[in-house]
Amino acid sequence: MTTKMKAVGFYQHLPINNRDSFEDLLLTIPEPQAHDLLIKVTGVSVNPVDTFVRQNGRHNRLVHPKVIGWDAVGLVIAVGSQSTLFQTGDRIWYAGDFKRSGSDAQFQVVNERLVGHAPSQLTDKQAAAVPLVGLTAYESLFEKLQISWSIANNRHKTILIINGAGGVGSIAVQLAKLAGLTVIATASKPTSIDWVQKLGADFNVNHHQDLVSQVQSLGFKEVDYILNLNNLDAHWHEIATLIKPDGQITATTENHRLIDLQQLTKKRATFSWEWMYSKSYYQTTDMISQHTILDHISQLYNQQKLAPIATETYSPINAETMRKAHTDVESGRMVGKVTLVGWDD
Repeated sequence: MTTKMKAVGFYQHLPINNRDSFEDLLLTIPEPQAHDLLIKVTGVSVNPVDTFVRQNGRHNRLVHPKVIGWDAVGLVIAVGSQSTLFQTGDRIWYAGDFKRSGSDAQFQVVNERLVGHAPSQLTDKQAAAVPLVGLTAYESLFEKLQISWSIANNRHKTILIINGAGGVGSIAVQLAKLAGLTVIATASKPTSIDWVQKLGADFNVNHHQDLVSQVQSLGFKEVDYILNLNNLDAHWHEIATLIKPDGQITATTENHRLIDLQQLTKKRATFSWEWMYSKSYYQTTDMISQHTILDHISQLYNQQKLAPIATETYSPINAETMRKAHTDVESGRMVGKVTLVGWDD
């Protein structure tokens, strides 16, 4: 096998309309370590974190190119000396590790504990859209909000998902419905409203208008759970007002101003953060849970209990198409996910 691979990366943190914001690269294929898999990447997707990392950094030119990307589907080419979960030839999917080189390359090494078996029912362009948002939605709902998988337990419980049409929201709406919750999802445009309804949301409210009055007009004075996926600063007072006593709140996006946690005191409500990369970033003892979660999501797709969320796809994977995908995400008008598949050999 050749020792070189194609990749897409950058030497400078630049606006996406700058042609040098991404460059086509030729790099050395990495070697798998103890628990690693060497993956031949066949599809990737772009998330808001990709655009944030690309835009934010030192202004001087990097000595070595940076390759980002935290979603991939591909094939196992080789396994590390201590790997036991996969074999060569397995089709897999993963979101990877924030500290390692990303998935925007023909080959990538990933710790097998962060990898799941890709669903046979999804194509590469569909599968590449899911891992990061799937893990984030799943961990938010079932680890941080501590929602049960028991439909009987959730029959009379309600969740408000703020930004239901985005990538994480697209999976969270579906998982919450599978768990038996009543789902109120926010969406503001006709296309995004249609999208969340298609995914199974019971009710829609507009996050550009007062959430409290809208939710209460639906007949819900308060809700059991709130998952905030966008602009915590703008919604914090509404969140504190709408959460039930002993309710649970989780946010995936950071605040830019101080938030008043004392608004939750009398309700004994719980607030938590979700960051999908925490387990790999700190090498936690439960890191293998991401393997288990991805396998569970794969099973749900194979049982046709979840709908695909890829809404735009570019091919092949190169600097030009990567700029298009980042432009789509930065537009703020995306519903679902944008993916890229295939390489020019």
